[in-house]
Amino acid sequence: MNIIGRRRTFLAISGVLVAMGIIALLVRGLNLGVDFTGGSLLRLRFERPVTAGDVAGVLTGSELADMNLRKAVIQPIRGTNDVQVRAQVGGRPLNDEQVDRVVSALSQKMGQVSVVESQMVEGVIGRELLGRALMALVISCVGIVIYVSARFEFRFAVAAILALIHDTIVVLGAFAIMGRQVNSPFIAAVLTIIGYSINDTIVIFDKIRENLRLRKKETLEELTNKSILQTLTRSLNTVITTLLAVVALFIFGGASIRDFSLALIIGLTTGTYSSIFIASPIWLEWRMWDRARQKRQAAAVRAKQPGPAKAR
Repeated sequence: MNIIGRRRTFLAISGVLVAMGIIALLVRGLNLGVDFTGGSLLRLRFERPVTAGDVAGVLTGSELADMNLRKAVIQPIRGTNDVQVRAQVGGRPLNDEQVDRVVSALSQKMGQVSVVESQMVEGVIGRELLGRALMALVISCVGIVIYVSARFEFRFAVAAILALIHDTIVVLGAFAIMGRQVNSPFIAAVLTIIGYSINDTIVIFDKIRENLRLRKKETLEELTNKSILQTLTRSLNTVITTLLAVVALFIFGGASIRDFSLALIIGLTTGTYSSIFIASPIWLEWRMWDRARQKRQAAAVRAKQPGPAKAR
């Protein structure tokens, strides 16, 4: 299998995906949840245990359709019959009348419901969380560049960071296109994807570095392709076993973690793709460009040197 021989095709495919993601982010934007936009935080107590799906079915039903509570974040509190609901109406917290309507609709479908706690969630908290997540991302990227540069070389570090940027944009673009909600668990999913992807990439880079020492007669393209193939089974087995668990979470985990699971599914798939088909080809293209540049410079130096003096 000649993966490296088709590297420019894979790079072109990734370029299209990244362009689509950026366009989707600019045109559609992200569907920010209550964590970032603000709203009301309600803790509701039920007579019996209920699931997030049960509550979501009532909140999005015909009786409350005018309130448009599709963005509501619903989290059952383990060990109790309580459910925490974060919601907003028209970008604002729920007023007393709207809270009474929610409680009434839930009581009709699920028995007696009481409000244990009601408070307003400030959007500034979500923005602070987003700012901290971005700061963590920047610090992580700087740390990756320093570590990979010291452990391998600077070109490996840049290739790894570009692959991570590729993964992040694809996940964000996919959520923008699908209109799925972006909330605090989504930020955790993106950071998880970055950690998974860089680990997969480093395994391949380590094999390339090992082969650079052992296989000096092969061309750089042959060596890189062989390194990818030697780690391919490991990469595929790892992502398949991980995806089995994440897909199970997506199907059976309930509405509260569905978007989180979906982000992981997209990110793990994209991260494996970028580790195999993007990071190593970027490094190879840069390495080959450097070699060609050095040869041109050496040829230019030789051309400027005076020739041997002619015998008289």
